[in-house]
Amino acid sequence: MALWDDIATRIADRLGRPVRLAAPSSVAGGCINQAFGVDSDQGRFFVKLNDASGLDMFAAEAEGLRELGRAPGLRVPQPVCEGVSGGQAYLVMEWLDLGGRGSAAELGEGLAAMHRITADRFGWRRDNTIGSTPQPNAQEDDWLTFWREHRLGFQLDLAARKGAGSRTRVTGERLLEALPALLEGHDPEPSLLHGDLWSGNRAFTRAGEPALFDPAVYYGDREADLAMTELFGGFGADFHAAYRDAWPLDAGYAVRKTLYNLYHILNHYNLFGGGYLSQAQGMMASLLSEVG
Repeated sequence: MALWDDIATRIADRLGRPVRLAAPSSVAGGCINQAFGVDSDQGRFFVKLNDASGLDMFAAEAEGLRELGRAPGLRVPQPVCEGVSGGQAYLVMEWLDLGGRGSAAELGEGLAAMHRITADRFGWRRDNTIGSTPQPNAQEDDWLTFWREHRLGFQLDLAARKGAGSRTRVTGERLLEALPALLEGHDPEPSLLHGDLWSGNRAFTRAGEPALFDPAVYYGDREADLAMTELFGGFGADFHAAYRDAWPLDAGYAVRKTLYNLYHILNHYNLFGGGYLSQAQGMMASLLSEVG
């Protein structure tokens, strides 16, 4: 119980008042961390645990949650504290009572409002992770440079080290060379992005509020978030219609959607292997066919 005693002490330090924790209960979901709900005399908390080496990952997640917390119209669990005890890293955050029913249109409108929060440069002030894969966020003035160097090129390099083979390497190099043509005339603002926006990272509270969590935050083309909402499904027509009513998409999105989702499919290959490589190869071939 030393771990939970240490967590209680750290929560108390952050809140400025004593905290007594009840026995934690395991929470399902996620394949990277252990997750727990824990009641206390100061309310209920959500706690993630990992090996001590995961502290920087948790610190980046906490900072990302604070960044997303700037967005109006969306509930984002706010971090309380993070640290290490007994060889385990922990992240404590606000408990959201999820599992309610809400308006997909409100989620779409909320996401559009979040994307209107912008920065001067693409990237972010710190690196983080996408799943358990490192995600470099070195800041760039130019979107094409950022996507080539810190997103697509980075994942292609990881795939080569994983053994993806010469076909993927050669096709990937051709695709990187074709990026100026694929992004020609497209000049996005650096919008605040969730970064890992699949249906498992959104929900509604019992009060019906749209909520986002488990981010991989950076500032980039808003279409990168929108593209991922279409990659695995689960967002629905009302969500997409409300987003586009709030902020219409630029011409050429249908092609760029494949370019942006390629990043996630390559990441899935780098994490899980299997058929994701052939899916990535097909996406690259489709993109190259757009530029001749």
